[in-house]
Amino acid sequence: MPLLTRLIPAPVVVDIRPGALDDLAGVLADERISHSGKLAVAVSNGSGAKLQERLAPALPGATWYEVGGGTLDDAIRLAGEMKAGHYDAVVGLGGGKIIDCAKFAAARIGLPLVAVPTNLAHDGLCSPVATLDNDAGRGSYGVPNPIAAVIDLDVIREAPVRFVRAGIGDAVSNINAIADWELANRVKGEKIDGLAAAMARQAGEAVLRHPGGVGDNDFLQVLAEALVLTGVAMSISGDSRPASGSCHEINHAFDLLYPKRAAAHGEQCGLGAAFAMYLRGAHEESAYMAQVLRRHGLPVLPEEIGFTPAEFVRAVEFAPQTRPGRYTILEHLDLKTDQIKDIYTDYVKAIGS
Repeated sequence: MPLLTRLIPAPVVVDIRPGALDDLAGVLADERISHSGKLAVAVSNGSGAKLQERLAPALPGATWYEVGGGTLDDAIRLAGEMKAGHYDAVVGLGGGKIIDCAKFAAARIGLPLVAVPTNLAHDGLCSPVATLDNDAGRGSYGVPNPIAAVIDLDVIREAPVRFVRAGIGDAVSNINAIADWELANRVKGEKIDGLAAAMARQAGEAVLRHPGGVGDNDFLQVLAEALVLTGVAMSISGDSRPASGSCHEINHAFDLLYPKRAAAHGEQCGLGAAFAMYLRGAHEESAYMAQVLRRHGLPVLPEEIGFTPAEFVRAVEFAPQTRPGRYTILEHLDLKTDQIKDIYTDYVKAIGS
């Protein structure tokens, strides 16, 4: 009887613990990522630059590159600066924009990427996607997933708490994304990758059900692991489907309609997920999700991130246009303005104050 299996694209190293950065050089050498220590390290002028002073003595063979922002031009410029350096690997040290720039640059010059996030704002830290601003707004670019993820919980605890909370919203939204994927399977026959779906759903459930908060290392460990697993789930499925459904369409609508006022990605995704769960008739699940998001200080109503109910209704109506070809509860219901208004009124009553 044949034994069938498949190779799963995943990091060689996942090191999540307090003090993990202190062992970065040894981990890269031990895992044969960089014996020579010749590394190109991309940092921001914020949290990454502060860590450069701490890490530079332990990484004498590293060259440090400051990244100005999170645009496609920034990433292309970074790749151009790095390409003549004969490095073993690229290290992205900082927030999501820096890591996405480093991902793109590493892919462009054919080097592995080591992700060293300084916050847990979203699930892109270990995904095969680089999200970068471009002349048309914002684009998602396919890249190899990182060869290693090193997450120092001591560093994460020093990040602005809003960024950590945003990661909670992004992780929890997996539950809604998988429900959308299953809907597309039932109605459109879209194929589901069961392993990717299981990983993403359980990552979201682990964060949703955990009793701790952003001040607890145990909770931060679970959140970091959930975000890594979500990235691996996207690698397995070959797209963002395990983590992106109607919740992310609503998020993209906020970004496109109100670009100067949009909130953090994870904040908008969490709000979108709670509302989308209500749309699909999962009222108890929606109320529980809203309760948990509130406990963590995340928004569950548009007013809590500076939008009026009318602006939220407009975003929900516009949302399906953000991902042509993706089938979610929004495309399934095909709601008009007045219908969204009525359901939103019911949602507000259902989740309480």
